[in-house]
Amino acid sequence: MKLFFRTVLQLVAVVVVAAAGGQAITAVQKNPWLMLAVGVGSAVAALFVYKGLVRLTERRRVVEAGARGLVPGLLLGTAIGVVVFGCVIANIWFLGYYRAHGVGLHQAMIGLVGYMAAAAVTEELMFRGVLFRALERGTGTWLAMLISGLLFGAYHLANPDASLWGAAAIVVEAGGMLTAAYVATRKLWVPIGLHFGWNYAEAAIFSTEVSGNGGNQGLLDATMHGPALITGGEFGPEGSLYSILCCVGTAVVFLLVAWRRGKLVPRKARAARLATLDAVPTLSQ
Repeated sequence: MKLFFRTVLQLVAVVVVAAAGGQAITAVQKNPWLMLAVGVGSAVAALFVYKGLVRLTERRRVVEAGARGLVPGLLLGTAIGVVVFGCVIANIWFLGYYRAHGVGLHQAMIGLVGYMAAAAVTEELMFRGVLFRALERGTGTWLAMLISGLLFGAYHLANPDASLWGAAAIVVEAGGMLTAAYVATRKLWVPIGLHFGWNYAEAAIFSTEVSGNGGNQGLLDATMHGPALITGGEFGPEGSLYSILCCVGTAVVFLLVAWRRGKLVPRKARAARLATLDAVPTLSQ
């Protein structure tokens, strides 16, 4: 019961910060520089709230969001996110369903840094930092990954062009890949960077829809058409079979790293096993 109330308190606090940040970003969305500042500010605020509440309610150092490994973790995760999504687009382009008509620098790309930073940080805090950690203590890694992934997919059903197929794809892609990145490192920086890099590549580089939230104008002036199973339809490339395949492959790599480092938590071990994981090196070290 204590774990339940602690989890609810942490989750509600992050959700409130995320909602306030989202409203603020919407209010300044016509000014890319203000959007950048507000988005980054929201991300930082969410981190401070999360760390403060974890210290208060769990009475421990917040190692999963500690300064150690922050920069290399974010850079590594961002690079992986951009490359993996680039592979998705390359496959769709190869089939002739994605076409780039030109290249141009747009101010919207500046604002999208803030928008995507806020989304990546708040969603990772909610689903990996709070929900997955709490579930893993009671169920072990595998079931916690499944449940938190299902919740993450359901969360995206609220988007304007959402679909059941798109949400199911998110469960497999982000619920698997992002959670696996956290399990492999036991820190939030790589999954936050991975989440940011994937979303920023979608919107600001390849100019596609992001999780059913409408189109974007980024670096490439591009159009995409073709079968929904290949392109993702109105939901965007995250609804593509190529996204599922690329993300599952990336998740498998992270899980193999986690297995070799002894970071997978069996259902029978649960909380007792979690207490020993902080001493294991992370990917970014």
